[in-house]
Amino acid sequence: MNAARACRCAWLAAAVLLSGSPAFAARCGEHACDHSKVPGVVIAHSPAASKRYIGSPSIAILPDGSYAASHDFFGPNAEQHTNPTSVVFASKDRGKTWRKIADITPMFWAKLFVHEGSLYILGTRHMHGDLLIRRSEDNGQTWTEPATPATGLLRTGRYHCAPCPRLVGNGRIWRSLETPTQGNRGGYDALVISAPVHADLLNAENWLVSERLIRPQELNWREGSLVPAPDGNIVSILRANLIAGERVGVGTESAAADKASIVSVRPDGRALRYDPKRDLIDMPGGGAKFTVRYDKQTARYWAIVNKQTNPKAYRNNLALISSANLRHWKVESPLLYHPNAEKYAWQYVDWLFDGADIVFVSRTAFDDGLGGARSAHNANFMTFHKIEEFRNRAPGPLRPH
Repeated sequence: MNAARACRCAWLAAAVLLSGSPAFAARCGEHACDHSKVPGVVIAHSPAASKRYIGSPSIAILPDGSYAASHDFFGPNAEQHTNPTSVVFASKDRGKTWRKIADITPMFWAKLFVHEGSLYILGTRHMHGDLLIRRSEDNGQTWTEPATPATGLLRTGRYHCAPCPRLVGNGRIWRSLETPTQGNRGGYDALVISAPVHADLLNAENWLVSERLIRPQELNWREGSLVPAPDGNIVSILRANLIAGERVGVGTESAAADKASIVSVRPDGRALRYDPKRDLIDMPGGGAKFTVRYDKQTARYWAIVNKQTNPKAYRNNLALISSANLRHWKVESPLLYHPNAEKYAWQYVDWLFDGADIVFVSRTAFDDGLGGARSAHNANFMTFHKIEEFRNRAPGPLRPH
């Protein structure tokens, strides 16, 4: 299918979503876009032929209880190295239907979050670019421009991040970051940024960036979740990929070990600490991006992960897990699974507690009537899902939507 037909199909898909239909088959030339088999609610679709793949799913719950969600594009036609775009969507009916409300350019690897009544999005200018933050006072329809250090250009340089959770604690707001490892080793070192909780978050002077924590030679770190540890200190739970060889590249990292790293944050936010003898932990899905959050009601930490073993998996085996202490995890329930690990995936899940439920968005690779995703990694959908009564639900997969 040529690019014009791909664009036409994406436009028709969006039009049907705007009309409120949760599943549809839209005509696209002699082809049919069929999203009826996709689990959950389709928020966005980008066919494989567009060569613009959906990345960085993010969700926020607004003060009025409505939802906002965002994603970016990566791939050959996405301008991810120069001028990438993130797209923002809104749902007024608790995720049943969604409509596009904004394009944000440039913005990449970004996370939506609400702070003191305003909606923010924090990410990079492009792949390995400057660190940017924008604010919206109308629930995501319009955004500030990060033109200067006083208006959202937080740092210049080479940064990596993802839709990782922000944490408010010890009078500050905190976020994890990474920066490329120096020299020719490849991979990423860990950072944390923080600002006083009531500060102007658009002003770079209010943000403190920690010293870099150099990754261990045998690991690559990414995409940390900042949480309060059982002792009250702040820690970052980092995705940990084992490295076969010194340089990080295609085919040299393994997610199959199901490991994560616990990095401690000094109370003033200026330095990080890691003990390789005790802080590399067993964690289902620890080798792929995850989000960890603490639930006061159960006094447990929860995460949605891509469990890698039993059955054999890549990002096609989504599970809900929990822990009382961050070091010992158990699988609470399988959520979504497909036996084909090459073409199907739910990945980079971003989620929030919403009363008795968990709501989440996923970078999803699935059937679309046009040949599906290019690969499990190069996803063609962003989808919305809900885990109802997660604290009390019987173990088992999510019900089909």
